Amino acid sequence: MASRLEINFIRLLSRCESIASEKRGEAEWRLEKYVGALEEMIVALRKSVSKPTAELLTEYTRKVDFLKGLLEADKLSSTTEKALANQFLAPGRTPTIANERMPVSKTVHMQTKARCTGEMRDELLGTGLSGKGMSENELRNRRGVPLDERQSAAELEAVLQHHHNLQEKLAEDMLNLARNLKNNSLAAQNIIKQDNQTLSQSMRQADLNFEKLKTESERLEQHTKKSVNWLLWLMLILVSFSFISMILFIRIFPRLR
Repeated sequence: MASRLEINFIRLLSRCESIASEKRGEAEWRLEKYVGALEEMIVALRKSVSKPTAELLTEYTRKVDFLKGLLEADKLSSTTEKALANQFLAPGRTPTIANERMPVSKTVHMQTKARCTGEMRDELLGTGLSGKGMSENELRNRRGVPLDERQSAAELEAVLQHHHNLQEKLAEDMLNLARNLKNNSLAAQNIIKQDNQTLSQSMRQADLNFEKLKTESERLEQHTKKSVNWLLWLMLILVSFSFISMILFIRIFPRLR
């Protein structure tokens, strides 16, 4: 059960994400104040007795840091710096409230990156909104952008494209790794299944061999007992015959005087 402090935090966080998703003007001051309040509530949640789990606290901190970084990126003067700062922001991974299909922070992140990319493109090509009413001299001045700035913009575009390619490659590698892990786990499962079958057969064969050995042992024991009985009788007969023979010998051949 979520505490009252956590419920208030979730409501304020949802409100901040809603404000961030809208187009904000220069007079918009609520988001910065709300984010400051969120930071204080995060500290209070960590110290609370009925604090949420570590995973939830990490996700809450991630979303607050994202909003804070969004505000800091908006304060930058250069469009290039804004785009680069927004590129490295980390939005939340889970929805803040239950009725969200996709986390609002991810939507805000994509909107911000698209807006910064559009501003950079307009600035590079000189096709901004204010360019519709520009005079010919102003257009010439706009086209006369210094070479260093154009190179910086081109380099930034290349860096962004490189990071995008790296992300795609990383996602593809992770997908291949997951596929290989799945195949390896299936192969290991089949091997273990075969080993279990072999072990079961070996145990059954061992039980059969034990029963056969037990039967043969009983037969050998009975045979040994029979042999001992015959030998005993044979020895008794031999002893008796020897005794009788000795007496007869003494009777027939008396001792010489």
